[in-house]
Amino acid sequence: MGRLTVTSFTSIDGVSQAPGGEPDYAHTGWVGRFPDREQFGWKLQETLASEVTLLGRITYDSFYGAWPDREGPFADKLNTMKKVVVSTTLKSADWSNTQIVSHDVARTIARLKDETAGEILVHGSRTLVNFLKRHDLIDRYTVMVFPIILGSGLRLFEETPDAMQLKLTDVQRFEDACAVMTFDRDRT
Repeated sequence: MGRLTVTSFTSIDGVSQAPGGEPDYAHTGWVGRFPDREQFGWKLQETLASEVTLLGRITYDSFYGAWPDREGPFADKLNTMKKVVVSTTLKSADWSNTQIVSHDVARTIARLKDETAGEILVHGSRTLVNFLKRHDLIDRYTVMVFPIILGSGLRLFEETPDAMQLKLTDVQRFEDACAVMTFDRDRT
């Protein structure tokens, strides 16, 4: 059974909006202020170790606009690996090895987990992450917290009256860039 892991860039105040760039956001591209090679290497290893990339429509559009024309280990992995996009509006996907899921999403993702031997990695994709969280499909959260307070913007998690217990399983620090905290779903 595959492990579904959410990986996200987040500011100290919990903002995850437009870390790499997005029109109409005051602080767009804020992760670019922290060009730490060690952090990039960690992100590469995380991606290389995954079997499937699971994306929402907005993140898919962003990735598809950036990665197919690039080369190198990260681009090569993204361009050749299996990609699953959850969207009710995307009708076709031109990026290689991309499947669109538009109906019965929770059951389809549960089946994907059953059929996958390795890591299913969700990059960004706030709307999708909150859907997966509501349906208890996420096994691990990897949050890269950057030393910046943005003061405005969309946060990774939507407001909910329900609390969820997680177990901190790892912390890594990258000089002048970020701290990576890994939390596993506590199912006890």
